[in-house]
Amino acid sequence: MSVNIAIVILNWNGRLLLEQFLPSVVRYSKEATIYIADNNSTDDSISYLKTFFPDLIIIQNEINGGYAKGYNDALAKIDADIYCLLNSDVEVTENWLSPIIQSFQETENIAAIQPKILDYKKKTHFEYAGAAGGFIDKLGYPYCRGRVFDTLEEDIGQYDKNIDIFWASGACLFIRKTIFEAVGKLDEDFFAHQEEIDLCWRIQNKGYQIKYISDSCVYHLGGATLDSMNPRKTFLNFRNNLLMMVKNINSSSIIFIIYFRMILDGMAGFKFLIEGKPSHFIAILKAHFSFYGNLPTFVKKRGKLSETKKYYSVFSVVWRYYVQKKKRFDEL
Repeated sequence: MSVNIAIVILNWNGRLLLEQFLPSVVRYSKEATIYIADNNSTDDSISYLKTFFPDLIIIQNEINGGYAKGYNDALAKIDADIYCLLNSDVEVTENWLSPIIQSFQETENIAAIQPKILDYKKKTHFEYAGAAGGFIDKLGYPYCRGRVFDTLEEDIGQYDKNIDIFWASGACLFIRKTIFEAVGKLDEDFFAHQEEIDLCWRIQNKGYQIKYISDSCVYHLGGATLDSMNPRKTFLNFRNNLLMMVKNINSSSIIFIIYFRMILDGMAGFKFLIEGKPSHFIAILKAHFSFYGNLPTFVKKRGKLSETKKYYSVFSVVWRYYVQKKKRFDEL
């Protein structure tokens, strides 16, 4: 059975990234149709694309609605069996699509796939956003095979086995169109950050598989839109993580988890203060106030998207990492 793949690259004022990374996508993606979903850029991205890549299909969104709305709006206009949501700062490699296509063809229950994601700046090591596949602990903290918090492992083949994972990285996410639409697409209330984890959680609750395929490899620059030192990223990560748990954990334990997370978030805020980063402390405060403001909306979403599957295998990756000093995935 053949599959029709659409590679969709979301762009916002990213002309320099397109110039650097798009050539590898065009060169090594002959099996797919490439789309650029432009989030109302104000730079010369569009004129650059029309001049140097006239054969690519450009979808121009009316506003910059962030990652979630940007992709939702663009994908609604694309007819394909498989979507590949690809960041504009990703370099792909030769034959990267072949093992992905084969996996979708062989197993109908596979809903989404993530390749191996290595660091573009240090190609011997895994990259923060996804590494070798994502998981979360009971308290909602995401971590990856090859990346736990800020510890990035060297790729020495330790994660070269294809396995089921809990979430696939939004930096390079393959997903069946029918399932993307069936589970409700990306949640636009997130704007950006962790919306792919929320999407994958809903996919898991429908009984589908999410796979990590090691034979496909890409290199991710990371931080091209918001780097780790940007308080806006801190705000979105802390707020969205709390909202995601309220939305998806259908258990009486959610009250305990949120209470415990408030304590841990407070500790993280004071850690930022000690490190001389008051803007990140303020970002966490703003994240909590925004969380309270959005809470009624997300409580309503619980009825539609309730948990049906155990989502964690580790109770607290924070405890394992910071107290027990277990820095690698295989030590958790």
